[in-house]
Amino acid sequence: MLEQLDLTKKISKGEYKKVFPDIAKRLGELQREVKELGIPVLLVFEGWEAAGKGTIMNELILPLDPRGYEVRNYHTDLPGDAYYPPFWRPWRWTPAKGRILICNRSWYKGLIGFPPLFPLDKELPRTAMDDIASFERTLAEGGTLILKFFFHISEKEQRRRLKKMRQHSSTAWRASKEFFDEKDRYEKLLVRVEEVLPRTDAGHAPWIIVESHDRRYAAVKVLESVLLKMEEAVRNRKAFMEMAGDLPELSEKEELSKSLSVPTVLQKVDLSQFLHKEEYQKELRKWQKRFRTAQYGLYRERIPMVIAFEGWDAAGKGGCIRRLVQKLDPRGYEVVPVGAPNDVEKAHHYLWRFWENFPKAGHVTVFDRTWYGRVLVERVENLCLPREWRRAYGEINSMESQWAGYGTVIVKFWLHIDQDEQLRRFQARQEDPYKQWKITDEDWRNREKWPLYEEAVEEMLWRTNTHWAPWTVVEARDKYFARIKVLQTAARAAEKALEEKEKSLSENKGE
Repeated sequence: MLEQLDLTKKISKGEYKKVFPDIAKRLGELQREVKELGIPVLLVFEGWEAAGKGTIMNELILPLDPRGYEVRNYHTDLPGDAYYPPFWRPWRWTPAKGRILICNRSWYKGLIGFPPLFPLDKELPRTAMDDIASFERTLAEGGTLILKFFFHISEKEQRRRLKKMRQHSSTAWRASKEFFDEKDRYEKLLVRVEEVLPRTDAGHAPWIIVESHDRRYAAVKVLESVLLKMEEAVRNRKAFMEMAGDLPELSEKEELSKSLSVPTVLQKVDLSQFLHKEEYQKELRKWQKRFRTAQYGLYRERIPMVIAFEGWDAAGKGGCIRRLVQKLDPRGYEVVPVGAPNDVEKAHHYLWRFWENFPKAGHVTVFDRTWYGRVLVERVENLCLPREWRRAYGEINSMESQWAGYGTVIVKFWLHIDQDEQLRRFQARQEDPYKQWKITDEDWRNREKWPLYEEAVEEMLWRTNTHWAPWTVVEARDKYFARIKVLQTAARAAEKALEEKEKSLSENKGE
């Protein structure tokens, strides 16, 4: 495909001076519109070494207000990245609403950059493409405008430019000796590029090939492409805002059909289970010790662990979390309370703040409330559109799949009680001066919507219970029983991960 491109395309200096001012002026106007409408813009610059990415990038940002964009240089060999999943950094970099992020290289560098992360003579792992597709689709469906540019030059032109760089002291450092030493490097990498670009080209995240022999032609093509796509994004956002209130939702019949398709889980939970205090204290010491031992093992083997807590108000999440971490080494865990998003978090995709708090390899992060708020409170309280929370099931499963693929131990708890027990606990809190802070008007309002929340919980458990991130429903009417079940589940999950790691190492040694 790339070899067939016409790399002789040029624009004269006179023509360039004629068209550039109009393009630059319109880009400045669009930047302001994008900011007002809250559209995040993500521009990816990939291509051959010495293809002129930096020069064209400079042409692009000249008309822009520097307070509204950011340029980031992407490296695949940052020391800290080894302790996090591959898309931890891309997620943390995602642009906020109304801002423009320009990436000099990106998550594609390990695939089509030099040196490649995966050997050029071997097939790319399927998960590499799947993770990219999931990341870009999730951002695009959340409203981000994504444009990806590949700057193409011939091998002959690349060598000419690299040779010229080496002749000048100010640019010699950019022309690494590796580029000249490896025989057939360009041809091998070209095969990989021809594989990756078509497989990652999508309507929501298209690749634009830039013929880059002529700087002026390349600059105009990039700027015009950005201009046209930003205009389209602005039109679409305005049209959506005008018609959002008139979009049809599911009919009552369709809603009934949908709810019937979701199996019920909570109605079958046996809430009569309990532990006597003496047995509880004995089991508490035993399982806290086992979990602490497992924590040391996780740190030694650099295995991260994510523990997610959801449940009814007053179900006992705080008490379970306190006993869960009570005997752990405090240097190796963090408890993250999740409430309503702040202004910074609202400006990003709803998953952004959870990637921000992902544990370093070997550490444990406990989330008190989680990303499942999208399909629970945001769904019930109409804080997001139905199409958004329905889409969230797949987005969440994909995120957890990426975490699990990195080796993360994921444990998810739903703490379950019935309405009568919740009422008893609410009233007890109101009567106890030391616990009144735990009960709010919002708790009572949520209680009135119990049937709606129950429906949302049932669907959440059904659609996001995966083998890589299964749900554990905890019978929480008896607090002693709930705390021990949580500890047992977490400790056993960590121990299982350590056993599998040891088995894998043994098998590798045997080979």
